[in-house]
Amino acid sequence: MEMQDGAELCFPHFSNSSCKKPASSLSELLLLQVMLSFIPVLTVTLNLLVIISISHYRQLHTPTNILLLSLAVSDFLVGLVIMPGEIIRNTSCWFLGDLICFFYNYLTYIITSASVGDMVLISIDRYVAICDPLHYPTRVTERRVKLCVCLCWLCSALYSLLFVKDDLTLLGRHNSCYGECMVFINDISGSVDLVLTFILPLTVITVLYMRIFVVAVSQARAMRSHVTAVKLQISVTIKAKKSELKAARSLGVLMIVFLICFCPYYCVSLVGANLLNSSSASFVNNLFSFNSCLNPVIYTLFYPWFRKAVKFILTLQILQPGSCQDNIM
Repeated sequence: MEMQDGAELCFPHFSNSSCKKPASSLSELLLLQVMLSFIPVLTVTLNLLVIISISHYRQLHTPTNILLLSLAVSDFLVGLVIMPGEIIRNTSCWFLGDLICFFYNYLTYIITSASVGDMVLISIDRYVAICDPLHYPTRVTERRVKLCVCLCWLCSALYSLLFVKDDLTLLGRHNSCYGECMVFINDISGSVDLVLTFILPLTVITVLYMRIFVVAVSQARAMRSHVTAVKLQISVTIKAKKSELKAARSLGVLMIVFLICFCPYYCVSLVGANLLNSSSASFVNNLFSFNSCLNPVIYTLFYPWFRKAVKFILTLQILQPGSCQDNIM
């Protein structure tokens, strides 16, 4: 019996202070194995294609695409760092030590905050482009967008340091046993994080995109009202209706996916994580990270230039001399 208990410990030589290995059913292990082999790889692959496409082709060096590039970098790091780390913590013991645990938790906060900041910047960019198109080229320049992206990542790094600064002075101080990687957030810090990384960004994105939708619909109706020729009116009406449907579909997909992936995590944080069992909490955390796999689909796969860029990358045309000057639009 003692041998069996020792085998269930992360560090059998420290039986008094070692954590026990997580107990998981066969179905949970199979599900997590699929996630370990598929979802992180898919997330890394899709976002890497976005990074290569925008970075390589000069024609894609626009303010909007720079924001997409920043979002792709944060989502790429989610698939490369956060997803594997969460799977390790849920299926096994933490054998990487307290220092790696500190950097993992710190990177998790930075990546998450930067990703949310990128979403807000993208919504602001689209708002100015659609609601104030005449001033867009002068207000939204590549230099200003790059500065905003750098500030976004810098602020995320400084902001995230507030949550892990206690662990920096004494590594592993919040771990209850060996083989655990925990970070402690008090009620005040949790409330501030809930407002700054969820409620406020969600409010800004919702208000801006609703304004974009209203302007897009009004512009489409104005186009129909100024048409005099019958045939031309029919043609413009069809195009206007398609424009309305496309705008409604894009906004609907964006908001629904964002709410589905982000709301459960912050709702659990709001009401208390102790109300959920380990498997439910794991599902909420994985759903939160899964948004990074969907972001390149939502923001990029609908663009024809991305499909063309992927074709060039997979056929190795990107390696040809002067390929960065190719017409990709």
